[in-house]
Amino acid sequence: MATVKNCIDQKSAKVISLTSTDSVFDALELMKSNKIRSIMIIEGGALKGIVTQGDCAIKVLLPGWNAKQTLLETIMTKDPVTVPPTDELDKCMNTMASRNIRHLPVVSNGKVMGMVSVGDIVKDIIRQQGDQIKQLETYIKGHGVA
Repeated sequence: MATVKNCIDQKSAKVISLTSTDSVFDALELMKSNKIRSIMIIEGGALKGIVTQGDCAIKVLLPGWNAKQTLLETIMTKDPVTVPPTDELDKCMNTMASRNIRHLPVVSNGKVMGMVSVGDIVKDIIRQQGDQIKQLETYIKGHGVA
C-alpha cells in the first residue's frame, strides 16, 4: 500500500488553513471554494486544531449560533490526531475507523505538510485494484488461458 507521502504528493502542495480567531463563516467559505470538508487551524507554523463541516453544522448552525460571529477556537478539535508522511495508508484507514474521523493532518518534525482524507484512501484502494486487475490479465494472457 502507498504511504501518506505518496498520497499528498498527488494533491496540491498548498496547505489550506485558518487561525483560531477566524470565523466559522470564513472556514465554510474556504471549504466551499476549495471543495474540501475540513480546515486545519495553524498558528505560528504549528497545528493547533482542525474544524470540519460537521463541526460547523452540529456545533454552530444547529444550535442557531451566528457563523460570522463564532470563532473557530470555540468549535475546533484541539491537538488533533496526526500522521507522519512515512505511515502507510492502511494504518491511516485503521486510525480513521477506530477513532471515527475522516481527516488526518500530515505533520513531519512539527511542520504541517498536508491532509489525508478517507476519500484519498478510497482513491488509492481503487487504483490498487485496477493495478491488480491489469497484472492478472497480463498473467492470464501470458499463459495462453482464454
